[in-house]
Amino acid sequence: MALFIGALVGIEREKSAADENSKGIGGLRTFILFAEAGALAAWLSNRVQSHWLFAAGALCVSATVLAGYLVHTRSDQQAHGLTTEIAALVVYLLGGATLYGYQSAAVALGIATSAVLAYKEPLHGLVGKLGKDDLYAGLKLLIATFIVLPVLPDKTVDPWGALNPYKMWWLVILIASLSLIGYLASRWLGTHRGIPLIGLFGGLVSSTAVSLTFARRSHEGKGGGNMADALATGLLLSWTIMFARVIVEVAVVNPVMLGAVIVPMVVMGLICLGCSMVFYRRSLGAIQTGSVTGEVPLKNPFSLTSAIKFALLFAVVLLVVKQVEKNLPQQGLYIVAALAGLTDVDAITLSLASQAKSTIEPQVAVCGITVAVLANTLLKSGMVAVLATTDLKNRTLLAAAVILAGGIVSLLL
Repeated sequence: MALFIGALVGIEREKSAADENSKGIGGLRTFILFAEAGALAAWLSNRVQSHWLFAAGALCVSATVLAGYLVHTRSDQQAHGLTTEIAALVVYLLGGATLYGYQSAAVALGIATSAVLAYKEPLHGLVGKLGKDDLYAGLKLLIATFIVLPVLPDKTVDPWGALNPYKMWWLVILIASLSLIGYLASRWLGTHRGIPLIGLFGGLVSSTAVSLTFARRSHEGKGGGNMADALATGLLLSWTIMFARVIVEVAVVNPVMLGAVIVPMVVMGLICLGCSMVFYRRSLGAIQTGSVTGEVPLKNPFSLTSAIKFALLFAVVLLVVKQVEKNLPQQGLYIVAALAGLTDVDAITLSLASQAKSTIEPQVAVCGITVAVLANTLLKSGMVAVLATTDLKNRTLLAAAVILAGGIVSLLL
């Protein structure tokens, strides 16, 4: 196993050096010997029952690698990287790990090491597409997940038993993660790949933002019906993602509700997807010729400020739902769901799914979530009706009418 690890990494290093016309500290044979040295050092350490021997071997390998690096940099002034040298030390350690009883982990890490070395250009390209805001957003998400979340109390802190700081913040992280994935995917793939992908990944961030942007953009250019079809495709795909988001959120928060909530969401989602495919077939000319261009102005979805705002909104929705559930009939809860859906579907979805574990009947929660989604769809349809051209307006409102009808029928059934 040690020899296999050395050969795997050595082949990649030798091939890489040949492609770059560069002479590194070693290739296939050298890396096999590094792995063998680690295995022998570990075996002897076990025999004499002294791990200092393995440590001394690591120092010898490090000194050899350092000497090779100095010689290499003197002969080639452009060579300043330490990748091959670090890989040699890693191979030595992995070779030793196989003799210390960690064969599976050593082989897995050897494969991972070879992959990291081989995928140099894609990894650097990925980093190149990241902006500072993206990096900061990722770090903030990690801070929120692994530093803030563990210190929050996992118990209710209000007199009504509705607010659990730990669960609330965990749900904030869930929403932020979904949005961040869509935002980064949109950044990495680029809008040149077409309006449908803009709608798909934009929907992960905000289907409302996509609807607003496409409605305004419908006044640009002279694409006529083809342009309206292309914009309707992306717009409806972003709505489809909204229905999928609701299913994912319920599945994570309250899997017991999934069987009930999936029916109205799938009905509306399939109708929305079907309409978007109809418009897509009609819009192929506009999409392929690039007559619909530009970007959806999506902001980075995660910041501590936005996370706190969402947490506060979620807390308000939780308290309102709790009070309505105690003091008003079910119709009052549906009114709250409709009003909350006009601002944010995620908050009311997570709230009702959470409350359905204890105080609300699951079917009532499903109806409330469906009402919120219908209200949100009405809001976006209204935005299109007010801001879009007649061509896009007619297409979107026709699709919205069918979607709303499907949602209402599934709600009544």
